[in-house]
Amino acid sequence: MEERIITVVSGASRGLGRAAAHRLATMDGHLVVATARNPEDLEPLRSKLALSGHVIEPHQLDITDDASVIALRDWIAARFGRVDVLVNNAGILIDRHSTSILELPLEQLRETLETNLVGTLRLTQALLPLMRASRAGRIVNVASSMGQLAEMDAGTPAYRMSKTALNALTRILAAELAGTRIKVNSVCPGWCRTDLGGSEAPRLPEEGVEVVVWAATLPDDGPSGGFFRDCEPISW
Repeated sequence: MEERIITVVSGASRGLGRAAAHRLATMDGHLVVATARNPEDLEPLRSKLALSGHVIEPHQLDITDDASVIALRDWIAARFGRVDVLVNNAGILIDRHSTSILELPLEQLRETLETNLVGTLRLTQALLPLMRASRAGRIVNVASSMGQLAEMDAGTPAYRMSKTALNALTRILAAELAGTRIKVNSVCPGWCRTDLGGSEAPRLPEEGVEVVVWAATLPDDGPSGGFFRDCEPISW
């Protein structure tokens, strides 16, 4: 029997994370470790997948908490011995579009960076040693075009800066891992109809998640260190 692909998805209880976990869990050979701050929030996803004969491994994870991240790492190490795919999806948007950067409460910026940048790095640092045991590791950082320097605008400044920083993390990590089997990319799912994106967004999460799945399942000759939307490269 072919070895299962161990895929970790952060923030899998809703929105894009839920859509990504659902899609990957239905793909042949993938075993998804779906994580959320409150594991009970993963029950609707688990139940829905069970109806079609698919399974996930739910697990608690708060990427802003060292103990939570270490507990996940140790559990995965004991159970599977490796990680093949890491989808860094967990993130927050807490500042308003109307917020001026000159009036941005610095505590909002700190909280946003602590989750969207520091938390993502914390989880990646913890799981990367397990990914080195993979035959072909893939790290997918769910970014946003709102973090593109090429098209930077005003509005939601804390979120924008956090996603720009996340893209920097992608570039640095991809450079450090050049020459290994591990590929690191940022993806923009577009404006999706989620709790974060709002009800006016034109895309369903199931549409936006296509680029996430694409980056998570890249072939050995696929790209690394890039930024993609609709599976095509976009400017930083």
